[in-house]
Amino acid sequence: MTWHKIIFGDARNMKEVPDRSVHLVVTSPPYYNAPFDFPGLFSDYEEYLDLLEAVGREIYRVLAEGRVACFVVQDIRINKKLYPIVADLIHIMLDIGFNYRDKIIWRKPEGYIRISRRSGVLIQNPYPMYFYPDNIYEEIVIFQKGEFDYKKIPQTLKERSRINIQEFQDKKWYLSVWDITNVLPSRKDSKFTAVFPDEIPYRLIKLFSYVEETVLDPFLGTGTTTRVARILQRNSIGYEIDLELAEIIKEKIGYKQATLEGNDTIEIIIRDDAKRLRTQLRREIERKLKRKNRRAKVKK
Repeated sequence: MTWHKIIFGDARNMKEVPDRSVHLVVTSPPYYNAPFDFPGLFSDYEEYLDLLEAVGREIYRVLAEGRVACFVVQDIRINKKLYPIVADLIHIMLDIGFNYRDKIIWRKPEGYIRISRRSGVLIQNPYPMYFYPDNIYEEIVIFQKGEFDYKKIPQTLKERSRINIQEFQDKKWYLSVWDITNVLPSRKDSKFTAVFPDEIPYRLIKLFSYVEETVLDPFLGTGTTTRVARILQRNSIGYEIDLELAEIIKEKIGYKQATLEGNDTIEIIIRDDAKRLRTQLRREIERKLKRKNRRAKVKK
């Protein structure tokens, strides 16, 4: 049996989580004001960095000594300006006290470009200085709190958490580049939400935690981390500020089945600081799509 706690509220205050009680963090922060995911969510870039720092400090508090925090992040270009989110996140986490352990590149299929083919600028203008590459990757940045004491883990727990070496080798987990198909935005749970595929938390949870330990996702989104943690016999805690994602999360993590079967415990807490963001973001996204379509018609 495992237990799972979903808190709808701001992860800058994780008062429900005791100090040093979490064994792994797997999360993907909102992409800063990304036009087709989170348009206008933050008033400016400094507000976004303040969020990362505040959540990072809470992660440091609740994470056990020697354990790691994994962030799926990406630099964002808005109105021709590229924001160095990955570099800034690394500096923030180092200042908090984390060690910078590793970086893995998540490479998506070449045939899928999420928003637009930026290389088309050069095709239309085949001259120097018109080049902008199509982006098919994101970064998984891994931080560690102190040193891990391998001797503290009982051999029986090690054996129960043994990694399948055949899977490790066949899927090339050992590389710093992971080829993983992304979640297409046409799916019901990802049309207006940037969702990472199950394979990412699956690998990270297998590689950096033991069975019956606790995994935390402070930006839970549609609940992918919780679902995978449950499958892998880990406990989990997830924070999500957008209350409008409640039904999607319940469906994804099997909330009704868990309640009926009684195999796992799933607790849902709604705090006063929870918000309703999805309708607002959806309207802004639809406005941007309409403007883009109008411009396309004018060009024709």
